[in-house]
Amino acid sequence: MKTSLAAPAAYVDRLLADVTEALSRQLPPGYERALHTIPRHLFLPDRLWLRDGEGGYRPCDRSTNPDGWLTAAYTDTPLVTQFTDGLPSSSASMPSMVLRTLLLAGIGDAAGEPRPRRVLELGTGTGFNAALLCAILGDDAVSTVELDPLLAAQGERNLEAAGFAPAVSCGDAAAGWPPGAPYERVVATFSVDRVPSAWVEQTAVGGRIVTPWTSAWCRYGTLALTVGRDGTAHGRFHAFASFMPMRRPCQATAGPATAPAQHRGVTSLSPWLVAGGDLDAEFHLGLTVPGASFAWDTSGEHAPIRLHIADDEGPSWAAVDYDGLIADRFTVIQAGPRLLWDEITAGYTHWETLGRPHIGQYRLSANTAGDHTVQVETGRGGSGITIPAKPKPKPRP
Repeated sequence: MKTSLAAPAAYVDRLLADVTEALSRQLPPGYERALHTIPRHLFLPDRLWLRDGEGGYRPCDRSTNPDGWLTAAYTDTPLVTQFTDGLPSSSASMPSMVLRTLLLAGIGDAAGEPRPRRVLELGTGTGFNAALLCAILGDDAVSTVELDPLLAAQGERNLEAAGFAPAVSCGDAAAGWPPGAPYERVVATFSVDRVPSAWVEQTAVGGRIVTPWTSAWCRYGTLALTVGRDGTAHGRFHAFASFMPMRRPCQATAGPATAPAQHRGVTSLSPWLVAGGDLDAEFHLGLTVPGASFAWDTSGEHAPIRLHIADDEGPSWAAVDYDGLIADRFTVIQAGPRLLWDEITAGYTHWETLGRPHIGQYRLSANTAGDHTVQVETGRGGSGITIPAKPKPKPRP
């Protein structure tokens, strides 16, 4: 036995039932054993932050609310474990999402498939995900890398307390971990908008890379790739998971300046169509309009409802205002070298032209030079339409 510090069986049984329901499938025996073996509460700090239902978080302390804290530890929900500069910077992901990712990566118990002997986890965090890997594959098969030295040290202590001993290292996960390469599986616990070339280089031929995906416009989706003999990784996106983005070593930046308003006009494209929760449309826009992010403004300062769009890497911005009266006419203000609303309109029109594809119809190829290509399977014959994953924006004349 790895540990005698297991949680009450009722908590684990309830978590297992919730995970099974979320995944709509029975977990492989090795995964069920891992959940029963690993005391998840040992991988959590004494203070957690839970969603408050109003877009924020509320603290839950083990010392003042032990029952609530333990219940949260064995609930299929994400738990924020660290804030940096007032924003969540580390979390314990939903167990169902963690297990779904491992299943997608082919970690253990797949019929007729050999068990991977070397696995690289990127983002140690609390250590719970690494513990699952160890429980399924054995300690010697697992290497894990964490950028934050405090998190790396705490994650290693958590793993030791639970009886696991993978190779824990502190470093920039974007560089992978060359000492243990080549790996048969590379699994990230954070989202990226580019597949680092080091991950492709360090994955064996036939090996898999699985990572949550993000863009400035849409933080959603999971990418699963297989590395071919030519050193290029090919795979598709899957419609699940929203993870925190990859953190990089701190670099001083001045931040983009804000350009003064230059263009005013009118649009019939509803802002809710592009930023109202249609994840398929938003995913496409995240790929085709790089660096563009949005925020809703309902303060009434500028208009009853405003969709504000910003270029995360430059001064361009746009605003789409709804006056509360006319449902198909919206005022547009644009500024800077990129006409962002024009780009969003073109991207949305392109998505409609493709037949409104869903996330699972997108395939991505990434090579060791850092080149990315996304291909959309439209179902109309041929191979669909190829678009660059992150094209360089063209300045307006």
